[in-house]
Amino acid sequence: MHPHPLSSIFLLLVLLPLAVTGNTLRDSDSPYLAMHGDDPVDWQPWSAEVLAQAKRENKLLFVSIGYFACHWCHVMQRETYRDEAVARYLNEHFISIKVDRELNLALDAYLIEFVTRTRGSAGWPLNVFLTPDGHPLVGMTYLPTARFESLLRELQDQWLEAPDYFRQVAAKAAEAMKGTPLTPAPALKVVDVQRYEEILVSQALALGDDMSGGFGEQTKFPLAPHLRSLLAAWQHRPDAALKEFLTLTLDRMALGGLRDPLGGGFFRYTVDPGWYTPHFEKMLYGNAQLAVLYLRAAQVFDRPDYAAVARDTLDFMLREMMAPAGGMVASFSAVDEAGAEGGYYLWDNETLQRVFDKPQLALMQKIWGMQGVPPYDDGHLPMMQMSFAEAAKALDMDVRMAEKQFQLATERLLVERRKRQLPVDHKILAGWNGLALTALVAGARQLGDVRYRQGAQKLRDHLLETLWDGQRLWRARGKRGELGQATLEDYAFAAQGLLDWAELTDSKADRQVVQRWVDDAWRRFHDGSGWRLSDQTLLPSGYGVAMFSDSPLPSPSVVLMRTAWRLAGREDDKALRERVLKAAASDHTELETAAFEYAGQVELLAEIVR
Repeated sequence: MHPHPLSSIFLLLVLLPLAVTGNTLRDSDSPYLAMHGDDPVDWQPWSAEVLAQAKRENKLLFVSIGYFACHWCHVMQRETYRDEAVARYLNEHFISIKVDRELNLALDAYLIEFVTRTRGSAGWPLNVFLTPDGHPLVGMTYLPTARFESLLRELQDQWLEAPDYFRQVAAKAAEAMKGTPLTPAPALKVVDVQRYEEILVSQALALGDDMSGGFGEQTKFPLAPHLRSLLAAWQHRPDAALKEFLTLTLDRMALGGLRDPLGGGFFRYTVDPGWYTPHFEKMLYGNAQLAVLYLRAAQVFDRPDYAAVARDTLDFMLREMMAPAGGMVASFSAVDEAGAEGGYYLWDNETLQRVFDKPQLALMQKIWGMQGVPPYDDGHLPMMQMSFAEAAKALDMDVRMAEKQFQLATERLLVERRKRQLPVDHKILAGWNGLALTALVAGARQLGDVRYRQGAQKLRDHLLETLWDGQRLWRARGKRGELGQATLEDYAFAAQGLLDWAELTDSKADRQVVQRWVDDAWRRFHDGSGWRLSDQTLLPSGYGVAMFSDSPLPSPSVVLMRTAWRLAGREDDKALRERVLKAAASDHTELETAAFEYAGQVELLAEIVR
């Protein structure tokens, strides 16, 4: 996300409603943490021991959260965390903690909420200062080095001058972030669910971009969970305006800069509203969800070209993201081995002239728009500009010959790109691999390609043989054992994927594991106050929530409830069915005003009430 400007720290604090051990990250199994191992900052991992140290030394905690594929995280490391003066000041006056957000979802979500409430927006790198008691005091995203160093000195001076005041301010802010206990909800009615769907569609169309599709006036994220729910709403009640918006969005995402037409797969988001300029990281969770979305849209709208996009995405996942261990890696970095953002995907004119002969160059320039002065410092980004037929007509070429030359040219460019190197986050995350398993099973069913079934088998085996020990699901495993605690997200997404596989293969044994995961997740992450992402955050926590909203990832509470509902129907488990109904009916006040944010919950209610 774009950095948010830092206003006066003093104003923020007033308006709130509410022994050095050395850098220990060098040998971390997390690529993101390991890349900070040579920083002069004495980074430490998040732990109970470091919180105890902060209390003992009465120092503020500086918690910096990011992830391997994040562009601005790399920038701030290069500019700030490797600055000797900044490092000396942090090491002397603060306890600095570096967190991989993909390994500590609950802490990240809690601090994201704090920064959003106090700043109006949040993103990564996420930088938050906490009191020794573990209460957030002030937070921000990216800052230039000079402003960050100034903030450090101002904050330290104020902390030494009035520590008790700032402890009280932070404690009040933490108390204000706590939720409230759930109140009993009336039984669900069809008429209520229909109203929620109407609100969802109305809000989506109001928020949607009529010109380019998608949501947002600056950046554009492919909000796959929301689009999935809108697709389901259209199936329940066809609406011409909704269909037009959905197909516009799907077309623009597939043909614009969000998608890599050379190697396959989607980037995480674009920095412009027209889907032209991507941030170049590729995430497993995004590609898995978009593959499923395009498969469903292909069926619903009878669009074979959408199925082709899904196939291309699944092929990319199998070819590029499948690890030798059997699971799929988390992401590819936005920057190449030389530190250039997008450098892996961009082509300068000299390279294009060297790789292609003249007829191929003319064809590729027409189809992919790679001509003239490059829009990026490192060259052109391939982007579909016209069809084979249009390009052939413009060049007075036979269409079949154009298709053949395009295939040959694409293969040449791929050979050239394989000479480059792109940093990879090799973590194999349970939840994200669960989403990938769902995608491969959907591909095997709909496209009939045995490769997708074989790939799904590998993911299934990795989940059950490496990330599940018979008692507990691990979020990831490294050479040194556990890499992050499994969360509601992991249990929900992995259970959904395994149930999809069990239904494809009619495996009773795998359905029994799904039942175990659903029961364990409900016991660990749900109680009378609602859902929690984790049962071990190390921070003061409040009540749970009735439902989690959707983001670029689907709501984990919705995914778990849907999986439990499917399981209850197959096993005729009346107790499980009642458990889902009770949890799904809890406190729907948010749906009256913010149905779009909870699109998955609306879709779930429509499934279980109709």
